[in-house]
Amino acid sequence: MSPRRSDPKTRAALVDIAAGLLAAEGPQALSTRRIAAEAGSSTMAVYTHFGGMIGLVREMVHEGFARLQDHLTKVVWTDDPVSDMALLGRAYRRNALANPHLYAVMFGGFSPAGFTLSDTDRQHGRYTLVNVAQCAARCIAVDRFDPGDPELVAHRMWVATHGLVTLELGHYLLEPYDADRLFEAQLVALMVSAGDIPDAAERSVAESRRRLDDEVATRLPQH
Repeated sequence: MSPRRSDPKTRAALVDIAAGLLAAEGPQALSTRRIAAEAGSSTMAVYTHFGGMIGLVREMVHEGFARLQDHLTKVVWTDDPVSDMALLGRAYRRNALANPHLYAVMFGGFSPAGFTLSDTDRQHGRYTLVNVAQCAARCIAVDRFDPGDPELVAHRMWVATHGLVTLELGHYLLEPYDADRLFEAQLVALMVSAGDIPDAAERSVAESRRRLDDEVATRLPQH
């Protein structure tokens, strides 16, 4: 049995426990009794916080997209919208790597033990695409991307990034074509496919990498 959580009665803790069990052991592990055992609480906690198992399954999806939205909204707009777009891609990947158990549930990678989610539940997270569509509109406005539909651009970015991240989480990408190398190349290719000039796209993608490195450095403990 996994170590018991110190604060099992919080919604986020129960969601993480359930999603972790689903990812590690499959749908058969997803039961109120098993979740309560892992949490060190009674089965009533699931009903108190979610109204039952279907509510908990639904909350896994909602919590996963809330965490993705948090990563995306932390990207600060600059005068280089292509760099911003690349950084949104990095934020998407970072969230997936930080929350792989939720990522699989969000996009239907696991069948949650016979609990059927509605189409509305499955489409819940589309609000996160607004961040990408807004950035695409800015790229079009400054003539870095070809004129067109920003939402279509956002979907193209999403599809390509999701595909690579899914392969990365499945450990399918190996050296010399590992995830880091492919992700950098894909970011440049995506910007060029949207209409950017290759040299400009490479500079903006490199700048987005520098911004990410600076952000990580500021979070490290200072000695």
